[in-house]
Amino acid sequence: MRAAQHPDLTAIGVTEVMAALSDPIRVGLIRVLADGEERGWGELRAPVAKSTLSHHLRVLRDAGLTRTRKEGTRCWVTLRHEEVETRFPGLLSAVLAAAEADGTGDQVGLESR
Repeated sequence: MRAAQHPDLTAIGVTEVMAALSDPIRVGLIRVLADGEERGWGELRAPVAKSTLSHHLRVLRDAGLTRTRKEGTRCWVTLRHEEVETRFPGLLSAVLAAAEADGTGDQVGLESR
């Protein structure tokens, strides 16, 4: 696996970010990651195949919303909350509040330990 490419958020437009947030699974992933914790991909639970989950995580990374780190055979993901907030003030808060209110992404969570 090649090193993940993380875009400079100054090169990302609001339309790319909104497109990445247009899918309920991706919104659910953002909701899970909003606690600021770095999560292993294996900890994430979503009603999709692993390859589809990987695709959703790549879309979020390519839109500048998340940062991915590889350690051995494991991949970790974290929300770039402060960077996104600086570039798009209030956007994540608004998306998270609306998603919470209407249940968007409720089907995504963390594996039980």
